Amino acid sequence: MQLLKYDVIILGSGIGGFTTAIHSSNLNKKAKIAIISKLHAMRSHSVSAEGGISGVLYPEINKDSEKLHAYDTIKGSDYLSDQDAVELLVKNAPKEIVFFEHLGVPWNRDQKGIIQERPFGGMSIPRTAFAADKTGFFMMRSLYDQVQSLPNVDIFHENFATKILRTKDAVGVFIIDLATGKHKVIYGSSLVIATGGFSRVYKITTTSHSTTGDGIALAYNAGASLKDVEFVQFHPTALVPNGILITEAARGEGGYLLNKDNERFMKRYASSKMELAPRDIISRAIITEINEGRGMKDPSSGLEYVYLDLRHLGKEIINKKLPMIKEICIKTIGLNPEEEPIPVRPAAHFTMGGINTDIDGRVLDIELNHINNLWAVGECGCVSVHGANRLGSNSLSQCSVWGRVVGKEVSKNTHDIKHDDLKELEKLAEEEELRLNVLFDKKGMYTAYELEDEMREVMEKHFYVYRNEKEMKKGLDILEKLLKKSTNLRIQDKSNIFNTNLRDTLEFINQIELAHAVAVAALNRKESRGAHSRTDYPKRDDRVWLKHTILAKDGSGIKINYSDVKITKWKPEERKY
Repeated sequence: MQLLKYDVIILGSGIGGFTTAIHSSNLNKKAKIAIISKLHAMRSHSVSAEGGISGVLYPEINKDSEKLHAYDTIKGSDYLSDQDAVELLVKNAPKEIVFFEHLGVPWNRDQKGIIQERPFGGMSIPRTAFAADKTGFFMMRSLYDQVQSLPNVDIFHENFATKILRTKDAVGVFIIDLATGKHKVIYGSSLVIATGGFSRVYKITTTSHSTTGDGIALAYNAGASLKDVEFVQFHPTALVPNGILITEAARGEGGYLLNKDNERFMKRYASSKMELAPRDIISRAIITEINEGRGMKDPSSGLEYVYLDLRHLGKEIINKKLPMIKEICIKTIGLNPEEEPIPVRPAAHFTMGGINTDIDGRVLDIELNHINNLWAVGECGCVSVHGANRLGSNSLSQCSVWGRVVGKEVSKNTHDIKHDDLKELEKLAEEEELRLNVLFDKKGMYTAYELEDEMREVMEKHFYVYRNEKEMKKGLDILEKLLKKSTNLRIQDKSNIFNTNLRDTLEFINQIELAHAVAVAALNRKESRGAHSRTDYPKRDDRVWLKHTILAKDGSGIKINYSDVKITKWKPEERKY
């Protein structure tokens, strides 16, 4: 087992992880920084972000303001976002767009050279900067080029983290090098978790196969608390039948949602915003249309859907601003959106909840105390700017803003590792190596794949857009049985080199713990708010539930606590669009 010492360890290689590395390196050029990715770093799910990044760029031109951006975000969150964090987001988001401009992101511009901004759901003003419909890819490409130029940053591609190792003054990560099967420990002064969300616990999702919530589960098992994990965002427009994201930018550019009667049905649900209502509202509207018999059915998959119609936009707009959407539709289902409407339905997309952090990204325990040397950034960290429902294009802003915040924090948190800490880390690493060896050799009754399929069916059926106590209790009961079965797994592939069976099994163990946490939190919150919509409690209840759900592991069970929503300027009001 190899031991490698760094000052700053970053687990995850998306926009949050890369920006943290860059800012930490710029502020402390002597710090040794390690970026750990279970994929090749440029295959992080951040490359899949399509629509854009939010920020108030030209307030004098379009009468926008940071205050209006904050209000839109807070209202969109159904008043569960922490308003001090939202104010930090909107103040710094424009600077991050400029930062990416300097890195070389090719923002779409008008003939005067002004960065174009498109409308996004729940936003009062067009404030989403974009690079066609490949924004995440262009941002990642620019970040990757910059990171590779930094002499004090090393990237560990295709290294899978299995456990966080903590002592009083040191922190480390136990890793399997997937290319060789060999084990290593990377340890140091600071660990930043930047591993994204866990939407893969659902059967139909817009996210890549890598979004299995590993970093969140590792933090959860290391004593961190989770915040608001019941709030899972369902993106309204996932392509049927494969679930690939059809960016909100398609509606921002003027796309229509139509039911089987060729009716723009959003007039019944959000008459002032129509197709640019927040995502939770549109997702519920689509499912309502389907439930009331106004949807269509895909003959091969049996999935019901509505149409997203772009035909009236014309070839020029589609080819200039939505070229990847056209390519995706043609290549995957043989449909040209210039000629036919696109079949879409809601799919799991983003996890508003995650590792509980303070405004500086420092990880908190169940009693809201800081956990030494541990930070979280991006989708995996719940700071919380999104509350019960994220507005589209705020996620890339969040990743970049808190990448800078956390990068500054960890650049100052470098210190020598004492001999006693190192010995304790080695002991913890030996225990983890033994656990993995036992798992590898065990002749268990189940494979991860069969249990994973069952988990995803349960989440899709019992914890989807609409929820109720009866169905959630059924789902929770099945998940608890699956959680127990996850201790009796077998690894069929006994090779060392790129053992994807071992990786998939470890990912499933992480996923079932997070799915269970979602179920517990969702059943516990007896109201409807944002993406958590209960038919048995259809109203928002600010008197009882204007608070964050905090979960932590407690022996073999889950302990629940709460924390107050931070309100600075905007008092909760009825949410209408």
